[in-house]
Amino acid sequence: MAVKSTNLQEQFFEDSVAAASELLADRWTFLILREAFFGTQRFNDFAKNLGLSRNILTSRLKDLVAKGIFEMCPYGPGGTRHEYRLAQPGLDIFPIVVALMQWGDKYLATPLGRSIILKHIRCGNDANPHLVCGSCGEPLDLTEVLPTPGPGANEWVRSRLSMLAQHASDQAAKK
Repeated sequence: MAVKSTNLQEQFFEDSVAAASELLADRWTFLILREAFFGTQRFNDFAKNLGLSRNILTSRLKDLVAKGIFEMCPYGPGGTRHEYRLAQPGLDIFPIVVALMQWGDKYLATPLGRSIILKHIRCGNDANPHLVCGSCGEPLDLTEVLPTPGPGANEWVRSRLSMLAQHASDQAAKK
């Protein structure tokens, strides 16, 4: 049985980027998540695979469970040990980790090339994922998106995005 976790909305900031950054801003957090995406679930395996001290790993896993990224699931005789399984919010971090990996591959890879290649199991080819518009399917480019206030935007976010919209309008008028 999984341990109940804290609702992520209870810890939300003015915008999603600030909230996600606060939640994920630690190097070890991303490496723990990477290991979880590789199938690691047990404490000792995380520690061995990452070369991470037990006290730091304990702290990070406890925090990730409290924030609903992982669920603790008992296993073994009497359920005295726990596995750390990705909860849905943790599974939804996968595209972020892939984006970081792709950026690192592009700008930080050794002359030998990428250290990890994602294979798409269904087709057997290199996945090479990319960001596309959910409505039209076209690739997204920074110059072709405009952040606009959502229903949860507070006054600061609305004001900031209004300035961005005005700037974009001014730039378009100059062309």
